[in-house]
Amino acid sequence: MVSDEGGFDDKSFNETSYKGLKDAEKQLGIKVDELQSKTVADYAGNVQKMVERKCNIIVTVGFALGDATAASAKANPDVDYAIVDYSYKEPEKNVKGLTFNTAEPSFLAGYLAASLSKTGVVGTYGGANYPTVTIFMDGYAQGVAHYNKQKGASVKVVGWDRASKTGSFIPGNQFSDVAGGKQLATNLVAQGADVILPVAGPASEGGLQVAAESQGKVSSLWVDSDGFLSMPKYAAVIPSSVGKGMDAAVLEAIKESKEKTFTNKAYVGTLANGGAYLAPFHDWDSKVSAETKSEIEQMKKDIEAGTLKVEA
Repeated sequence: MVSDEGGFDDKSFNETSYKGLKDAEKQLGIKVDELQSKTVADYAGNVQKMVERKCNIIVTVGFALGDATAASAKANPDVDYAIVDYSYKEPEKNVKGLTFNTAEPSFLAGYLAASLSKTGVVGTYGGANYPTVTIFMDGYAQGVAHYNKQKGASVKVVGWDRASKTGSFIPGNQFSDVAGGKQLATNLVAQGADVILPVAGPASEGGLQVAAESQGKVSSLWVDSDGFLSMPKYAAVIPSSVGKGMDAAVLEAIKESKEKTFTNKAYVGTLANGGAYLAPFHDWDSKVSAETKSEIEQMKKDIEAGTLKVEA
């Protein structure tokens, strides 16, 4: 496995993907190897090192490794590749994209955020304007819009505009820039936001810091993993999280490679198959109304059934 610049201890998608590698090691009795990328310049070289170490399957983590993964796969047709958070229109026969329709649970998170907001303004920011980032923001905005429609409300979203595809992103695509994330969260709060959805890997901690320092005025959701469990220091300010079952997807891809059933058909995690989910409310359970809980549960069923459409 090769990480992106966030590293395997990012409390987010690299770490959850890495859990899938370690689960495969235990459950399948295989040998594993790993390299953590420190910068974008490391990606191609790290993937090549895994080829040189005779790995049967190489799992790369993150949208940013898309080009390096495709190039290596083309040059090494006898090696299987899986890439987390990315898929190709015309993939090589030996590459499987592991993707997640996070717009679905983000829709539920947006509805939740709107229901919790006291100011009538909620916000979001991203690490970079990547499709795997903005899919969360799109779902979030749609959930808020649905709340407004259902409740005759006018909750506003700051930090992302679905129509123009513009919003608040950390300069230089710095997913590891916690201070940059904190600055964006501070900017959103200055615009009135009291519930924030950061989609920036480790830099999402900046949103949690702003919430923790707000004396109860601001809360912050988490993404990729259940923040209540992965970021326990901030549990008190996290109403819920939008999670991806990246560990299960990685384990399945490795298992298919070992069993010689590997194909290039992309995996898509959804609410229906459990590959994407809205995490429990944990300490916020008593703060979420019974009415909102019931509505979210019904919306989840409707999305799974296809009767409530969420645009990804």
